[in-house]
Amino acid sequence: MQQAMSEPMRIQDAQMGFTKDLSKAKKCTVIGGSGFLGQHMVEQLLARGYAVNVFDIRQGFYNPQVQFFLGDLCNQQDLYPALKGVSTVFHCASPPPSSNNKELFYRVNYLGTKNVIETCKEAGVQKLILTSSASVVFEGFDIKNGTEDLPYATKPIDYYTETKILQERVVLDANDPEKNFLTTAIRPHGIFGPRDPQLVPILIEAARNGKMKFIIGNGENLVDFTFVENVVHGHILAAEHLSRNTGLGGKAFHITNDEPIRFWTFLSRILTGLNYEAPKYHIPYWLAYYLAFLLSLLVRVLSPLIQMQPTFTPIRVALAGTFHYYSCERAKKAMGYRPLVTMDEAVERTVKSFHHLRKAR
Repeated sequence: MQQAMSEPMRIQDAQMGFTKDLSKAKKCTVIGGSGFLGQHMVEQLLARGYAVNVFDIRQGFYNPQVQFFLGDLCNQQDLYPALKGVSTVFHCASPPPSSNNKELFYRVNYLGTKNVIETCKEAGVQKLILTSSASVVFEGFDIKNGTEDLPYATKPIDYYTETKILQERVVLDANDPEKNFLTTAIRPHGIFGPRDPQLVPILIEAARNGKMKFIIGNGENLVDFTFVENVVHGHILAAEHLSRNTGLGGKAFHITNDEPIRFWTFLSRILTGLNYEAPKYHIPYWLAYYLAFLLSLLVRVLSPLIQMQPTFTPIRVALAGTFHYYSCERAKKAMGYRPLVTMDEAVERTVKSFHHLRKAR
């Protein structure tokens, strides 16, 4: 009799344990969830049935389905409560590249990420998915259909990218299947979309100031711009396919729209969509780079006397005048990645979302 009663109890216990494991598997934390990419990440995770925590230095939105934890990324005591009891962490917190704050880049991107790794281990997190950048392999020269096998840049285009290299390396090196801690890095390129605080607003500001009249080079250079929803899709696919058996652990994956587009064509479509003129005059690449280089030297010489932050820099000339687009074949084969939103639809939706920046005719 006792044995007959204990068997259903054991089955019930097993079912409860299975349910508990399932619920934990669908619980995740988005570090940097108040940011542009982070907010889109939270929305798609909720739509797919995940329970979501957000950790950030500020609460950027209100959603009763989301539990917010506010604190310093470098402080384990702040971070631990947000990671306890979750199986997956998406780490997309980073200062904007335009902030030009070297100390902040190093502290958040590198030291903060080391703290994320240690806190994940302490909290029993099983998967860590990092938002990296395709620029970790870019040195200002043409990259056409670049793969993840390209070496890290030995001369990164800026200090922000230098710290992203440090960040990606430490995350991938932390992959440890034997201890049930798996890591991977997603490398998007040129993220854009609704609520973007960088690309579109900065572009429109430049147009308003009369700084979008010239095309650098012949205008034929192809680059990747990636719609934010496709970037999020790549992150979630990586999390769902990441296991000891799939071989994703410890690897980086390019995630793009898989539709390289002429750099100046993309900018022109955004500009004309918001009633601004597209650039039409050409300046040779070598001349633009030389002028930007001279300007940077002048700024350096005058820096003790005058604080200047020029927008016309050798880095921006390189980004605007070279080929830099990347292959998604590894992501396609390993996790079945395909962009959800085409470039045409992405541009249309983005332009519509910035109606407040539209120029009156």
